[in-house]
Parts: sequence; structure tokens; C-alpha cells
Amino acid sequence: MERCRIFYKFSINIIVFLCLLVASDGQDSSQMAPEGGFLKREYSLTKPYSSNGMTMPFWDFRDRTMLTNNFIRLTSNHQAEVGSVWNKIPLYLRDWEMQVQFKVHGGGRTLGADGFAIWYTKERMTPGPVFGSRDEFHGLGVFFDTYKNGPQAVTFPQITAMVGNGSVKYDHMTDGKSNAIGSCLASFRNKDYDTLVSIKYVKETLQIRLDIDGLGEWRECFSMPGVKLPTGYFIGMSAATGDLADNHDLINVKFFHMDAGRSAEEEAEDWSTVLPGVSYLKPPIDNRDDVGSGDFRNSSVSGFKLFLLVVCILLGVGVCVVVGVVVFQKRQAQNRKRFY
Repeated sequence: MERCRIFYKFSINIIVFLCLLVASDGQDSSQMAPEGGFLKREYSLTKPYSSNGMTMPFWDFRDRTMLTNNFIRLTSNHQAEVGSVWNKIPLYLRDWEMQVQFKVHGGGRTLGADGFAIWYTKERMTPGPVFGSRDEFHGLGVFFDTYKNGPQAVTFPQITAMVGNGSVKYDHMTDGKSNAIGSCLASFRNKDYDTLVSIKYVKETLQIRLDIDGLGEWRECFSMPGVKLPTGYFIGMSAATGDLADNHDLINVKFFHMDAGRSAEEEAEDWSTVLPGVSYLKPPIDNRDDVGSGDFRNSSVSGFKLFLLVVCILLGVGVCVVVGVVVFQKRQAQNRKRFY
């Protein structure tokens, strides 16, 4: 009997510990500073956003953008809205990583619109038809598209990236596919938890990663070498709604200067006059509606977390058995006393 009680208490403690480990594992890992990264507060956007609800240090905002204590709403769940936030300071770092925590949600269960964009461009604070910002931009646009305009057989939402040189238009009829340098499908809309995206630009390689499952684990959307982005451009985020609508909320932006181990000669190079472009392009993206490394719609639990869950279940079953044995033995003891 005493051994059963000891096992019971020990099992309960183990179950509580493992369940807490499963629940908390990775919650902060995605948001930690990357290896070789140094947080740049002048390019970051964290709570509290504003002391007066009207202005933000280092940032401007316009149109329907609304500041709250817990998020910055670029658009609300109403038709035909645009909103944006833009950093005031030109960026003169060649190697960097930007982590953005966001939430897209609305009344439509399966359909919303139009989406939002994260920018690194020469132009700033200029509204337009590309997710609330201007077309024919210079620099990088990463688009989180929630509404399919074109006939392609894909299931939205979709994330694409485009490098513009000031003359290339965003192709709405193909949802940016014709000029995209990379893409993946990602079900980030109407989640119970926030989504994280990492945009990393180190040694002319652009990498997009996501934590879309709330597990604190990065998964690659795509990686593209040979991307040339000048220094001196601006960081921004914009969003737009159409006939359909969503709330587009920013939770925080963390910007890191990455140590790429460049030589003194490389550091001395002037990249402010470089023309935006891509020296290497993959074959045209077809984004077939199938499961692949760039598909974030049907993600599974990681192996370690699955192991912990199985252990919790087995221990739970063991505790139930022990409790049952203890209760059964007590009842037997009580029944024996009645006969004496």
C-alpha cells in the first residue's frame, strides 16, 4: 500500500513536470536573439508602442492604423481599408534579420482579404494598390496574401517575396507569382495564437522562416541566394482589405544586426548605390496544391514533443491503474472488517 502511494505521488509530479515542459517548450525560442545577432531597438517595435497613443518613437503610421496597448491594427475587419507603419531611420546594415509577430483574423471562416506586406524599400509612407502600399517600388516586398485572384490551383493564404527595381509591377492576376523569387503556402489566418515570421538577409541570401503552429520552432518557407538589396532603405508594414476584410494586427517587430564575418574590405564597400535585383532565379513557381517542405497547412507535432506527450499519456494510465488498485484494496479491507 505504501509503495503504491509513493508511486502515485511520484507519477503525479512527473506528469505535471512533463506537461509544463510540453506546454512551455519552444514558446520563447523563436523570439530569442538569433546566433550572431544584436538587437537594434531603433528598428524594433515592441510594447508599449506609445506613451500617448498618438506617436511612436522611430516610427510613423497613417490611414486606418490604430494603436492599442496589445497590438497595432493596420486594418480592422471592414471593407476597403488600408493602413501602414514605417520606420523613420534609413537602414545602413548589410546583414540583418527581422522577426515579426502578427495575427490575421476576421469574421469569415475560410475567406478574408486582402492581406499585408513587410517592406524594405526606398519609398516610405506612400499608399498604393499593393497591400496598401505603392507599386513599382525599389527593394523588397514580402506579401502575406489571404485572397486568391488568379486561376492557379493553390489553397490560400500564400506568402511570396518580390524584389523590385522601380519599374516592375506586382501582378495581381497571378497573386504575385509571375515576379516572385520564392513562395510557400501557410495557414496563418484565424489562428488561436500569434504567428511569427523571420526575414533574414545575410551575405546576399534571403531566407523566410515561419513559426505558424505556436511551437516555438522555425520552419523554412524558402531561401534565395544572390539577392541584392541596397543600404539606406526603410522598413515598413502595410495592409489592405477589399470586398472581404480581416483584422491585420502587428504584435511586435524585433530587428537584429547579424554578424556575417565579413572582411574589412567587404565592410568598406558602399552598397547604397547597388541596384535591387536577383542574380539567380529558380524556374517559375507553380505552387501546386500538394504537401511539401514549403507547405505550412498540415504541420505535425515535433518528435520530441510527441515523445513527451506519449510519456504523459503512459504515466497518466499508470496513475489511473495505481489509483484503481488503491481504491480496490481499501474496499476489500473495509469488506473484510464487516465480517469480523
